Amino acid sequence: MKQIALLALVVMLLGACAAPQKADKEATFTNRNMKVDSEIMTPEALWSFGRVGSVAVSPDGKTVAFTISYTKIEENKTYSDIYTMPAEGGDYKQITFTKGGEFDINWRPDGAKITYMSAASGDVQLWEMNPDGTQNQQVTKVDGGIEGYKYSPTMDKIAFAKSVKLDKTVHDMYPDLKYADARIEDDLMYRHWDHWVDPTYSHIFYIDYANGATTGSATDIMEGERYHSPLKPFGGMEQVTFTPDGKSIAYTCKKKTGMESAFSTNSDIYLYDIKAASTKNLTEGMMGYDIAPKYSPDGKYLAWESMARDGYEADQNRLFMMDLASGEKKDYTADFDQNVHGLTWTPDSKHIYFTSEDKGSNEIFRFDLADNSISQITEGIHNYNSVAIAANGLIATQTSMKHPTEIISVNAETGEGSNISKVNEPLLGQLKMGDVEKRRIKTTDNKDMLVWVIYPPNFDKNKKYPALLYCGGGPQSMVSQFWSLRWNFQMMAANDYIIVAPNRRGLPGFGQEWNEQISGDYGGQNMKDYFSAIDAVSKESFVDENRLGAVGASYGGFSVYWLAGNHNKRFKAFISHCGIFNFEQMYSTTEEMFFVDWDYKGNYWDTDNKTAMRSYANSPHRFVKNWDTPMLVIHGAKDFRIPYTQGMGAFNVAKMRGVPARFLYFPEENHWVLSCHNGILWQREFFRWLDTYLK
Repeated sequence: MKQIALLALVVMLLGACAAPQKADKEATFTNRNMKVDSEIMTPEALWSFGRVGSVAVSPDGKTVAFTISYTKIEENKTYSDIYTMPAEGGDYKQITFTKGGEFDINWRPDGAKITYMSAASGDVQLWEMNPDGTQNQQVTKVDGGIEGYKYSPTMDKIAFAKSVKLDKTVHDMYPDLKYADARIEDDLMYRHWDHWVDPTYSHIFYIDYANGATTGSATDIMEGERYHSPLKPFGGMEQVTFTPDGKSIAYTCKKKTGMESAFSTNSDIYLYDIKAASTKNLTEGMMGYDIAPKYSPDGKYLAWESMARDGYEADQNRLFMMDLASGEKKDYTADFDQNVHGLTWTPDSKHIYFTSEDKGSNEIFRFDLADNSISQITEGIHNYNSVAIAANGLIATQTSMKHPTEIISVNAETGEGSNISKVNEPLLGQLKMGDVEKRRIKTTDNKDMLVWVIYPPNFDKNKKYPALLYCGGGPQSMVSQFWSLRWNFQMMAANDYIIVAPNRRGLPGFGQEWNEQISGDYGGQNMKDYFSAIDAVSKESFVDENRLGAVGASYGGFSVYWLAGNHNKRFKAFISHCGIFNFEQMYSTTEEMFFVDWDYKGNYWDTDNKTAMRSYANSPHRFVKNWDTPMLVIHGAKDFRIPYTQGMGAFNVAKMRGVPARFLYFPEENHWVLSCHNGILWQREFFRWLDTYLK
C-alpha cells in the first residue's frame, strides 16, 4: 500500500516515449510560459506544473542532468525532455526535443555521455548522447527491450534488466485452442498491484561494452530462475550494482514463489561472480527486506537498506553494512529510531548521505564511518526526496505543500538549501498559496500529535469555513510535505476549505513505537487520534463545526468507511478512494498477503486469535447500520491491492441504506489515477460532492 510517486512518473513516460531527433521545438511541449486567469488554483493549473523526474549529477560533480515532463491537457498526453544546468545554479538548457520523452537518465562513468532510455527504435533501449544533446546513439539492441540499465565502473560491461518467459500460457498448453481466452492458476500471486502476472520474469543480464556499443551476446545471471530482479512492482536499478572492480554484480531478489512469496518480504542481496558464473547470498539468515546495495568507492564496504522481520513491510528501514575484508555485518542505525532511504556514498568513502522521515518532513542525514555517528543536515517545512553528491555540496530534490519537486543545492555543513532549478516559479508566481501551519495537538492518551493545518489562499479569520479531515494512507506513510496531483492540500484550500491533516498513530518519523502501534489495532487508537485532531481544530472561531467532511485514500479510504459508522454526527460528507470496506473479503482477495496478515495479526477463520478477531470486528462493513452521511466512493478497476469490489460493496450498501452516494469508477486506473483527463475529472467530482454537502 506504499505509494511511490516515482513509479507513476515512469509509467507515464514509458507510454510517451518517442525517437530522439534534432532540435525541433514543434515536436515537444512545455507549459513554462503559461498564463492563468486567476490566482486561485484549478485542476487545470495543477496539471500544468512541470514535473522534475530523473536527476543525475555528472561524475565531476559540476553538471546536473534532469528531466522535466509537461502535460498537454487537450491531448491527455505527457511530454518529457532532458535538461542540463551547472550544479552551482544558473540557467538550464533543454537538450532534447522529442514527441514523447526520455527517462531513467544518468551519466556514463567517464562523464563523457549522458545516458537514458527511449523507445525510439520501437522497444525501450539504452541510448547515449553528448552532454550538449548531440550525437544520440542507440547502445543496446535487445529483443523485446530492456527495463533498466547500469554501467560497470570499469566501463567494459553493462548490466540490464529484461523479461524472460519461463512459464506456459493456455495457448502453449493447448495450441489448437487459439481463440481460448483464459488463465489457469495453481498458486497465489497470480496478479500484483495493477496487472495479472505474466509468464515472464525480470532477470539481470550483462553484456560487453566498448566505445558506445555493446558487443557479443548477453548473459542471464539468473538463468532458469522463476524470480524477479529488480523486485516487483516498484523496484528499479537502484537494486542492482557492480562491484567497484567491475568483476561482480550485486542484486536484490526475493527467491520465493507462489504462496510463500505472497506471505514473505524476505528479499536478499546476491553477488554474482562474472568470471566464475557463481552466485552467493550475502544476507542469508536476514529475514526481512534487504535491498539497494551500494559499494563504497574504495571497495572496502557494502551498504544496503535492511528490515529485520519477515512479513512486515513497514519495519524500520536500517542502514546495514558489511566489511568486505572480514565479512562482518552490522546495523549502524541501532540507536537511530528512524528509517533510512536512498544511501549515497561520498567519493572518499568516509560518509553516507540518506533521507529519513523526521516529525512531519523528510530530511537529509549523514552517517560518519569514522565514529559511526549520524548527523541531521537539514530541517524545515519541506520534503527532501533524494540526495546526490556535487562538487561543492549536495544536490537534492525537494517538495512541499506549497510547491512541486524542484532541484535544490544544499550546503552539506549548514543544511541551507537554494532552489537552482526554479522549474515552476513562472506558474507559482501567478498563484496564491494558502498558509501551512504545524500544530501539536494532545491525543486521548495524552501524547503530542503533529497536525498540519492548511488555510485557504485568502483566509479571513472573521469568516467561518468548512473543514476537511484528511485521513492518510499507507497505512504507515507519514503525512509529510508532499505534493500530489490528487491529494493536493493547496487544491483543497483553494476551494475555501480548511484542511486538517494529522500524523496519527501508525506513521513513521515519530519513532518506531508510534509507527508500529497501528498493527493489530485498526479502528483503535489511530481513529481516536483522528477525532482529537478534527475536534481540536473545529473549535476555532473560523471553522464551522456543522460543515465538516472526511476524505482519504487506501488506508485513509478505510478510515473514511470506519468513521462513517462511528463518527457520532461529526461529519456531513465523506469521500473514500480505494478504501478497504470488508476485511474478510480484503484478506481473501488482495495480492501481497504479508500486508494484511501482519496488520490484522492473522486470518478471519482463526477464531482463537483474539487480536485478529478484534481486527475483523473493526471492519467497516460491520458498522453500516449507522451510516447516514453522504458518501462518494472512488475506485479503479486495476487496483489489485484493494480490489474495486471493496468500493462497489460500500457504494451498494450506502444506496441500500438510503444514504446519498455516488460511485466514481475508473476502468483503466489502478490504486492511483495517472492520466490527465481522469485526474481532472477526479478533482471536479471531488469538489462537486463536497460543495453539495458542505457549502
